Amino acid sequence: MARRFISGESAKNPDDLLVEEPLAIHLDDVQVSSTMRTPGHDFELAAGFCLTEGVLHDAPILGIRYCATGAPVDSDFNVVSVSTGGVAPEPTPRLGSTSSSCGICGADAIDELTSRLELLPSYTPWPPEFLLGLPDLATEQQGLFDVTGASHAAGAFDRDGNLVVLREDIGRHNAVDKVIGHLMLEAAAAGDNSPDCTDLALFVSGRASFEMVQKAWAAGFTALVAVSGPSSLAVETSRRAGLTLVGFARGGNGTIYSPTSAL
Repeated sequence: MARRFISGESAKNPDDLLVEEPLAIHLDDVQVSSTMRTPGHDFELAAGFCLTEGVLHDAPILGIRYCATGAPVDSDFNVVSVSTGGVAPEPTPRLGSTSSSCGICGADAIDELTSRLELLPSYTPWPPEFLLGLPDLATEQQGLFDVTGASHAAGAFDRDGNLVVLREDIGRHNAVDKVIGHLMLEAAAAGDNSPDCTDLALFVSGRASFEMVQKAWAAGFTALVAVSGPSSLAVETSRRAGLTLVGFARGGNGTIYSPTSAL
């Protein structure tokens, strides 16, 4: 129960709250991360995390399951194991836990994540009007936010404005990893090691931080649209990547920060 105040009047009512629980991600029996997330689409989250963190090193994912050593219920479905059959190099675990509000920390981690990425291939420029309209399309699909008012969202759109996939989570980076993981697993089912995101734009409901840009770059998206503003490092990184970056995208308005040819 909670007490809600509206126009000076108050009343006790039941309230819907967004669930937040820990998730440990293992790669070939080595824990690589612990994050706070909203349960659901956990396999996508684990797959997307492993791709965007660069721990796969192009190794294909052979299987994903809950808990590496026992029944899933023993860990409350809060441990996910990703297997490459030992093909991926042994990963270096992150130190500490990742909160639901932020992801990577430290200059060394930033350098490591971007140094392995190549410039995005050339692509047909995205029409600004099209990108600025994506938040309105995504908002219609954010059912979890409508109920709780507490979730972030990420979504992938094709050039025809079709929503390919949308995921919500208490963590911005988790929502993005779930979208990327979904595309990865769909590609794997079709016999491809990685998805082709050249003609996909990534929408995020929050700010465009460095991590949002890095994840979009790692997955191969060529456009990132955020409803809030970008950081200076996000703008710098998007220009290095050749990624189209739009911030403050609301009500058909917004600001283009990258590529410089669009300025």
